Amino acid sequence: MNLTVQNATIFMKDSGAGQPTLFLHGNPDSSILWRDIIEEMKPQFRCLAPDLPGFGHSSIPPGFDFSLDSLAGFVNDLLDAAGITEPVNLVMHDFGGIYGLAFAVKHPERVRRMAIMNTNFFSDYEWHALARVWRTKFLGELSLLSMTWPAFRSAMRKGSPPMSEQRMRETYDLFKWPVKKMVLQLYRATNPENFKGWEDKLPELTKRVPTCVLWGDKDPYVASTHASRFGAQKVWHFAQNGHFLPVEAPKECAEKMMGFFA
Repeated sequence: MNLTVQNATIFMKDSGAGQPTLFLHGNPDSSILWRDIIEEMKPQFRCLAPDLPGFGHSSIPPGFDFSLDSLAGFVNDLLDAAGITEPVNLVMHDFGGIYGLAFAVKHPERVRRMAIMNTNFFSDYEWHALARVWRTKFLGELSLLSMTWPAFRSAMRKGSPPMSEQRMRETYDLFKWPVKKMVLQLYRATNPENFKGWEDKLPELTKRVPTCVLWGDKDPYVASTHASRFGAQKVWHFAQNGHFLPVEAPKECAEKMMGFFA
């Protein structure tokens, strides 16, 4: 379905019944990232999976400024547009973690429980090599303009060796130039120092909101040592998996989250 959020058209998949559970993807993904997990969880949970602004089939709100306050406000307004008034389970991956954790810090009363996967919310994080390219003017544009299917497949394979060719192709087919422009804006606006002050609120947040972490330890972008930094009550390490854990181990992730959310 399509929702109007901050004067933008936001596509969101809404399936299942039960506790509302919001799934937030990252780069270069869309709501497709969560498809296999949702198939496992929708008999017990209402699963809400948006395409975040500028990704998939969603447009960008006018004047979107990419600050943490703005990302938090977007998630808050998304839930309002969907008519969700009760607290949600929040599932986050990659840049979806930045959206979701900023929202949870600002609106903890709207969050029932959280599941965090391979993301960052810390000011001492150092960008990986490809991110540094994308954060560089002109070089980033050149990099993404030249990202043909073989180059995209190679980059995805680095992050997730077990991912199927079909799933990579589905993601690539949505990775058009407007999405690439959004990627450049998002990476350039997300400076690690932005998390100063926000990261200090994580212990208070995770003390109030029960939190679990599921981490693919072979992630070349965010080290597995980050998994223990969120103050979560439960941390699961997936030793054989990489960055795109929701695609690599959907059944195992769904089982652990359903148990934790219940």
